[in-house]
Amino acid sequence: MSNFKFELEEKVQIKASGESGKIIGRAEHSNAINNYRVHYKAADGRAVDAWWDECDLEVDPGF
Repeated sequence: MSNFKFELEEKVQIKASGESGKIIGRAEHSNAINNYRVHYKAADGRAVDAWWDECDLEVDPGF
């Protein structure tokens, strides 16, 4: 049984910045919060892939 909050390819928003992207990877840990690799366009226009904690993300309201 998966305990991930977000699915692969799901559109999400980074809470702190409002930047939006999609989940391209995820990691489950036995003693830490789930992490997600998000591909998104940064505020300065660069394409970025970065790992984010589950609590730092929310479903993108624009999608």
